[in-house]
Amino acid sequence: MHENLSETHIVGDDTHQSIVRAEDCPPLARRLISHVGVGDAAPPYRVVRTNLSGAYLHACLGGEGRMLLDGRWRPHREGMVTLAPAHVLHAFHAIPESRWRYCWVRYMPQSPRSAPEGMTPLVANVDPKPLADAILGLFHEVRSAGDIAATALWIDLVEHYVKRYTEPLRNEERLSRLWAEVTADLRRPWTLDQLAAMAGISGEHLRRLCQTRLGRSPMQQLTYLRVQEAAHLLATTDRRVEDVAFEVGYQNPFAFSNTFKRMTGFRPSRFQRGRRTPRGRDPDA
Repeated sequence: MHENLSETHIVGDDTHQSIVRAEDCPPLARRLISHVGVGDAAPPYRVVRTNLSGAYLHACLGGEGRMLLDGRWRPHREGMVTLAPAHVLHAFHAIPESRWRYCWVRYMPQSPRSAPEGMTPLVANVDPKPLADAILGLFHEVRSAGDIAATALWIDLVEHYVKRYTEPLRNEERLSRLWAEVTADLRRPWTLDQLAAMAGISGEHLRRLCQTRLGRSPMQQLTYLRVQEAAHLLATTDRRVEDVAFEVGYQNPFAFSNTFKRMTGFRPSRFQRGRRTPRGRDPDA
């Protein structure tokens, strides 16, 4: 359900965040990173972005919060890293009786990470503490008016850990080749048997690999890629919804609209109109 998912940014007095923004750190801006930070949140902390302009990495350091993923609210617990591509509904919030400790990296719209292929869709279980340490190192360096060389080194570390977290297929060449080919031909009516045959493995083996590496089944991953590409086209072009639906593999615009709404929270037509809404400065994470 997507009730009350209007643009929202509530921090609250009991939430504490250490944030570095591009406007305060020119080396961060040169890397096309909008802002990074580490937080410790409690209710009423809640953020809803109805059209995320740039890709966003969010990692849980401890406690528990809630994250909207693939159209469903899910627990976000210690060790979980989620990657939200640009042009999607993005929402998360703290829950009662549990502090939520996390860190994040938000990219600018023009960053390669914000392109459709820039971040592999992922829900991973890793150790995000090194990323948080790098962000805090950058925060203290900037706050103390530190030297540019040290600042650049901290940003190098941030980028290093983002790359590690966002390349779950780097050691799975079969999956990497498979999804590259699928992304290049989203119109094709792919079946699980076809996907498994292309990867050279059984359907069950493919399902296990995708669940482990991507946090989704093969067919869920296919749907995600289609909706992600559709959102990108709707947000960056003036193409008709029916044409976009066909481009990403839906012969029935009604079925496409229902799937798009389930994944993003909005009908494609409303999503397309919303991209013309003027935006101010990005809010805190």
